[in-house]
Amino acid sequence: MHIHILGICGTFMGGIAAIARQAGHRVTGCDANVYPPMSTQLEAQGIKLIEGFSPDQLLQFETMPDLFVIGNVVSRGNPLMEAILNQGLSYISGPQWLGEQVLYGRHVLAVAGTHGKTTTSAMLTWILEFNGYKPGYLIGGVPLNFTVSARLGEGQYFVIEADEYDTAFFDKRSKFVHYRPRTALLNNLEFDHADIFADLAAIETQFHHLVRTVPGDGLLVVNGEESALERVIACGAWAPVETFGHDAKNAWSLISQAGDGFTVLKDGHEVATVEWAFDSGVMGRHNQLNALAAIACANHIGISPVDAARALAEFKNVKRRLETIGFANGITVYDDFAHHPTAITTTVDGLRRRIGKARILAVLEPRSNTMKLGVMKAQLPGSLEAADQIFAYGASAGKESLGWDLSEVLLPLNAKQKDRAMAFDDLNTLVKAVAQEAKPGDHILVMSNGGFGGVHQKILTAIQDRAK
Repeated sequence: MHIHILGICGTFMGGIAAIARQAGHRVTGCDANVYPPMSTQLEAQGIKLIEGFSPDQLLQFETMPDLFVIGNVVSRGNPLMEAILNQGLSYISGPQWLGEQVLYGRHVLAVAGTHGKTTTSAMLTWILEFNGYKPGYLIGGVPLNFTVSARLGEGQYFVIEADEYDTAFFDKRSKFVHYRPRTALLNNLEFDHADIFADLAAIETQFHHLVRTVPGDGLLVVNGEESALERVIACGAWAPVETFGHDAKNAWSLISQAGDGFTVLKDGHEVATVEWAFDSGVMGRHNQLNALAAIACANHIGISPVDAARALAEFKNVKRRLETIGFANGITVYDDFAHHPTAITTTVDGLRRRIGKARILAVLEPRSNTMKLGVMKAQLPGSLEAADQIFAYGASAGKESLGWDLSEVLLPLNAKQKDRAMAFDDLNTLVKAVAQEAKPGDHILVMSNGGFGGVHQKILTAIQDRAK
C-alpha cells in the first residue's frame, strides 16, 4: 500500500511513517518545513519527502496514493487537504491508522498524563527491551537507549506515549482513545492545551474516555496523589486500579535514597532498589515517580520489580530532558523541553538536587499555546523560584509573540533581589546578558518546547569568546 502522510515531520507523524515503512508499506509525506533531524531520519528509511502542501504534488505520483494519513497540524483551508476532499480521496487520521493497522490485537501499554509521558514511555520501553520482550514503541522524543523514536517491534507488546491532544481537524477526540490499551498509566493531570480545552474538567472527560477503553482484565496504573485523577476514576473504572505515589498508602510507593535512587515498595513491602547510572541524565523526585509507574506497568505483564530495576540501572534519558549540551569555561549548559509551570518547577528542582548550592541560571522561552494565551502566567514566577537568575525571552512580533507583558509577570522574582529575573525580546541581547552573568561553576538551564533559535550553542560560543 502507498501511504502519503500530511505533517510527516512532527515527532508523532514521523514515528508513524517509520512504523509504516517497517511494516512494508511504501511511504511518502509532506510538511510545511522539511528539515533535519526528522527529514534525515525519514529519508534514510527510503521515505520521499515533499516541501509544502501544494496540491500539485498529487501530480508527481505515477499512481495516486492508496491512503492519505492526516496529522493534526493540518486544518481546513490547507490546499492539499482541500484537493483530497474535493477529489474524494481516502484519508484517515494518524492515531486511527495506528490503532487499526498496528495496535490492533497487541497488548498496548499506554502512558498518559500532562507531564512525563515521553520519559516514562522511554523507561517502560527500555524495561521491556532489557528483559527480552522486543516491544514496538512510539515515543514523542528520541530515547537515548535506542536510535529512533518509533519501531514496529517483534512481539505482542507495544508501548505508546498517549497524548491527550486532539486527533485531527475532523476528529476532536484525544489521540489516546484510538489506542485501546490493556495497561494504561495515568501519570498526572492538570490544565494544559488551553487552545483546545476550555478547562480542566474538559480534559478529565477525555481521560475518562481512555479509562472506558481498558478491558476488565487490563490494568489502570494511577497516580494516587492527584485529585484530578481521583475524579476521573470516580466516574467509573471497569479494570483493576493500582495507585502509585510517595505515600505508602498507595499500592506502589518509594523511599528516596542518596543519588536520586530509591527503594520500591509494593503494598508496603520492599521489593527492589533503583540505582541510576551516573551519566543517565535522570534526576529529581518527578523522575522517581515516573520510574515507579513504569515498574508497576511492567509488573502487569510479568516483569518483576527486581528485573525492572536492573533495566533502569542502565537507562539513559530522552533527548531534551535535562540533556547536557556542552561545557565552556567551567560552565555547564543543559537543554530541557519544560514549558508548563509544573514541568519547569520539577526540572529546576531536579537539577538543584543534583548540583546542590551551585548557581542555576534559567533561560526560558514560554512559547507553548497555553503559555502564549497567558493561562499559566501567574504560576510562572513560582515555578522559577529555585533558580538563582532568570533570563526569559518573549518575541515582540510574529507568531511566537506573547499576548502579555513578560516583564510585569516576572516582577515578583525581583522583590528581594533586583534584576534577578529579566525579560528580553531580542535573542542576541539575551545571549549576551547570560554570557556576561555566567561564572565558572554555574549551570545554565535552557527550557523551551521549540528550537529557541539555537540559543544553547549561541550561549556556549559567547562564553568561550568571553574567556579568550
